[in-house]
Amino acid sequence: MSSSSSMDRASSKDKEEAVDPPKAPWWTGETVAVVTGANRGIGLALAARLAERGLSVVLTARDEARGEAAAAAIRAGRPPGLGAVRFRRLDVADPASVAAFASWVRDELGGLDILVNNAGVSFNEIDTNSVEHAATVLRTNFHGAKMLTEALLPLFRRAPTTSRILNISSQLGLLNKLKDPALRRMLLAEAALTERDIEGMVSRFLAEVGDGTWRGRGWPEVWTDYAVSKLALNAYSRLLAARLVGERVSVNCFCPGFTRTDMTRGLGKRTAAEAGRVAAGLALLPPRDLPTGKFFKWRTPQLYSKL
Repeated sequence: MSSSSSMDRASSKDKEEAVDPPKAPWWTGETVAVVTGANRGIGLALAARLAERGLSVVLTARDEARGEAAAAAIRAGRPPGLGAVRFRRLDVADPASVAAFASWVRDELGGLDILVNNAGVSFNEIDTNSVEHAATVLRTNFHGAKMLTEALLPLFRRAPTTSRILNISSQLGLLNKLKDPALRRMLLAEAALTERDIEGMVSRFLAEVGDGTWRGRGWPEVWTDYAVSKLALNAYSRLLAARLVGERVSVNCFCPGFTRTDMTRGLGKRTAAEAGRVAAGLALLPPRDLPTGKFFKWRTPQLYSKL
């Protein structure tokens, strides 16, 4: 997500094309896909698309009533006989909620095959850049996604095909938005980068927000707290992809671009349905075409370190 001056625009070709799953699917109605923050917007559209393709979908949200209503709407709108659509309450920023959700996935579903970390928050208007809620933004968008991923990692089935993690991110968190040369060098040093480094970067940002010194320190200039959360998520995703090489779990990020959602106050060049369709296509790529450690800017895969 970005302001209209800094976000890539969807061409008519973008809108007509999408990443379509193969005609002979690798999944079945028993394939479990978890989509967080899926009671509205891109998450809801993505969950609906996965259900339409016949997967067993778990839709999560913090608000139980809205989540139940969203799941019911998907069930009502899909053809009969496809995979189940379930709602489960989840607050990714709450360790107890994450632990309870992981236990439920283990005990009730026996595991999962796809995780889409879509839950995220921003408190800025399109043309504002407040960091008043920076701690909440980082806790949800980065720490929450990371905490849930780590809790679910042991539960990925990894067979008969590769499991998938797709993190909904933003090009606001790409390295070309970061002006601090020391941080850029740290994030570009792929062989040396550690999770502690990423956590340290986040802690430094929040400390500078706390003492009011964050301006002029080289942080991204548009939606700074949101951008830092996605910068950290992208870096973590790259590390996780490298960590899981050979373990049949792919990890990729997807930037939907300037999309009309509540977060953008309804502004944007793409609909949530269009973004959800492309995200679902990426999540369902055939095993032979499935990369790992990539950042998809709409439909184009790119290496984090090249941007």
